[in-house]
Amino acid sequence: MVTTPEAARRLGISARTLQRYVTAGWITPDLTLPSGRYRWDVAQLREQINALGQRERDE
Repeated sequence: MVTTPEAARRLGISARTLQRYVTAGWITPDLTLPSGRYRWDVAQLREQINALGQRERDE
């Protein structure tokens, strides 16, 4: 599991974009710490992001 900045870096997007996706309910972090910070499984996050793109193409 990686931090939000690390997950964003691996995906080539900003950490703020990743946070916006969570706030919008488009993706779900794998773990939310008591501090409110997120942890991500990058492979699962990629699947969620890809599903977002697919959903947009289907509409």
